[in-house]
Amino acid sequence: MREDSDLKQKVLAEYLNCSQVCYSQYELGKRDIPTEVLIKLADYYGTSIDYLLGRTDVTTPYPAAKR
Repeated sequence: MREDSDLKQKVLAEYLNCSQVCYSQYELGKRDIPTEVLIKLADYYGTSIDYLLGRTDVTTPYPAAKR
C-alpha cells in the first residue's frame, strides 16, 4: 500500500515514530509488527488489520461495533 501511494519509508517511519530501518524490517518480515503499529497503519490507510496481514482482500475497514 505504501508503494501504491508513492510514499517513502521515511514518511511512514516518522508517522509511526520509528526509524526508517525499523520500518524497512517490518516490510521485509525481519521484524514482527507490534499491534499498536498495525492499528496505526490500518487507520492511516483506512483499511483493516486483516487486510494488512493478507487475511482478506476487502480493503474497506469493518464497521465499528455498537456498544
